[in-house]
Amino acid sequence: MTLQHRVGALVLGPPAADTGDVTTERTFSFVTWPLVAIAAVGVLVLILRWAYSPGHSLVERRPHQGAPDEYGMLTTVAAPATFVEGEQLRLRLEASGIRATLAPTTAGPRLMVFPDDAKTARAVLSGPEPPKRPMQ
Repeated sequence: MTLQHRVGALVLGPPAADTGDVTTERTFSFVTWPLVAIAAVGVLVLILRWAYSPGHSLVERRPHQGAPDEYGMLTTVAAPATFVEGEQLRLRLEASGIRATLAPTTAGPRLMVFPDDAKTARAVLSGPEPPKRPMQ
């Protein structure tokens, strides 16, 4: 290569074939990506405001203690003194095939069943207690 070719290459720069086509389609991304990021943060803010607003909490609330007659179709069959005693009675009913609920009421714990099962549940609870199995 001669000196004239070297000087010409320095003045003219690299050949046009090496630069490729210059497009402007990527210049729009300087505007769109910040807008997408702002929109994503906005959506997160709306979701968090909904999740933590009063009355829309995703966390379970404490059970409401109502009067014994505020439990819809359920009928009270026993009024145990403690929740432990009530759970033992509920397990006796469950072992007999009767669905039962131990509800915290304003009058204390109440064992409740559906009206169709009330007569059978009272008979099971008034009968002899089944023998206890020894602990292993």
